[in-house]
Amino acid sequence: MTTIHTADVGGRSELAAALAEARALSGRCLRHVARSPEQLMLMLFLPVMLLLLFRYLFGGAIQTGGTAYVNYVLPGIITVAITFNATVTSVAVCQDMLEGIVARFRSMPMRSATVLLGHVSAALVRHLVSIAVVVGAGFLVGFRPVGGFAEWLGALGVLVLFATAVSWIAVLLGIAAKTVEGASGLSMPLVFIPYVGSALVPPSTMPDVLRVFAENQPVSLVADAVRAWFLGVPVGNAGWLSLLWWAGVLIVVVPASAWLFRRKAAG
Repeated sequence: MTTIHTADVGGRSELAAALAEARALSGRCLRHVARSPEQLMLMLFLPVMLLLLFRYLFGGAIQTGGTAYVNYVLPGIITVAITFNATVTSVAVCQDMLEGIVARFRSMPMRSATVLLGHVSAALVRHLVSIAVVVGAGFLVGFRPVGGFAEWLGALGVLVLFATAVSWIAVLLGIAAKTVEGASGLSMPLVFIPYVGSALVPPSTMPDVLRVFAENQPVSLVADAVRAWFLGVPVGNAGWLSLLWWAGVLIVVVPASAWLFRRKAAG
């Protein structure tokens, strides 16, 4: 069992103490990932395999107008990588709830909310590593962005917001699940949402009803905004709509996760 050294809160602000505890707990989560080949595969190898699959197997059959398919699909692969990583977070949270470690944390001089913050912080590190790996692999297979520093900064900001919101959704699902298998199953819809959108193929090729959904669902907005910033073309409404969507998700999911965590941990 991993030992958590809680911060000495004497003379320190509540915020500083909470951040120290969250940092310790996120380190614990990341050590678990480093010792798990399955989680490393989800974080590193699976996104690269998907990129290669769509780049070389399906890319020639998908028309994206004047945009090279690798430039079109790479932002979509990033969104897929983020949602795939959500299953790791759900399973880890559920394991903590079921194996008694949360009860041990509650008996220590630490804030119970930092358990969730630790999981989210660790998830963000995993997401950022996945993004870097996918972009690096993209350059090797022909990805050629033309956006400047400001565009890359905008793309990273939207991706971090998206990853944070998805991580909190995964935390909520992990708390709600009654078994580890159930946690993995509950998070699977997150994995498939990018496929029913503009992440991998242009919605213009879809039937009308499906096209309307694919163009306006929140993951498509992220993929469209990031793609536009990477390619240096006008973002349109996708940028602010994606910010609005995922900020709204955070406003709902964070307090819901905290409430459910307190209820189940107390029970």
